[in-house]
Amino acid sequence: MKPTCISHQTTWKRHVSRAGERAVPEEVAIALTYNGGSYAVMMATPQDLEDFAYGFSLTEGIISSATDIQTFELIEQDLGIELRLWLTNNAGSAYVERRRRLAGPTGCGLCGIESLEEAVRSPRRIDRSITFRATDIMRALDALAPAQIMNQQTRAMHAAAFCRLDGSLVTLREDVGRHNALDKLAGALARNATKAAEGFVVITSRVSVEMVQKAAAIGVPLIVAVSAPTALAVRMAEQAGITLACVARSDGFEVFSHSEGIEPATDSLVA
Repeated sequence: MKPTCISHQTTWKRHVSRAGERAVPEEVAIALTYNGGSYAVMMATPQDLEDFAYGFSLTEGIISSATDIQTFELIEQDLGIELRLWLTNNAGSAYVERRRRLAGPTGCGLCGIESLEEAVRSPRRIDRSITFRATDIMRALDALAPAQIMNQQTRAMHAAAFCRLDGSLVTLREDVGRHNALDKLAGALARNATKAAEGFVVITSRVSVEMVQKAAAIGVPLIVAVSAPTALAVRMAEQAGITLACVARSDGFEVFSHSEGIEPATDSLVA
């Protein structure tokens, strides 16, 4: 299934209409199953779905590394796509125990006290060993838009990119959903054995608490975002040891947590 399609449309400009076409992203139901059992159904762009399966599994805490997945299958169906994952024995046992714990006494799945605890679960604490320069963050921002191929076509896609310490862009993934884009990136890094702790992530959205939790799960020390964070995201980033550089534009950005993660400069880019 292609990630985009051509849609017929009518453009209105200055009281004049004109028939035309535009590329628009596909949005498909994606079902994730583990060891034969259903876990979740997400709406996503049907591209880089193996990365999505690995990344979602990592950021959800279902696996701890890519090697915990024994086999992967992508099955296209009439109503959507099923991503079938079979876990190794140890990972499978841990997954069964996790599902049993989350079900709780009511037996209704993610609900009640358990789901509240899971929603604001304590993030993995990042072991900070490097700092970043503002000039390198700006270099990464400059490289972001040209690398968003599908967004150039549709103007409707989020992106998550991983950059090295010097700001060079390594990997970028796109999706109609911001969480999905970050999960796809996480999966790509894991499958390529790229250490997330040795660089930073740039995202084209606001920073919600889930985005911080996902970044913490893969060990990212710095999140750069084009929009602002939520208050809970800032608190979660403080707890996780993650630096948040948000409202990032061509002329600078704002740091909301762990500002020590960015080296001070004589001519600061941050107001």
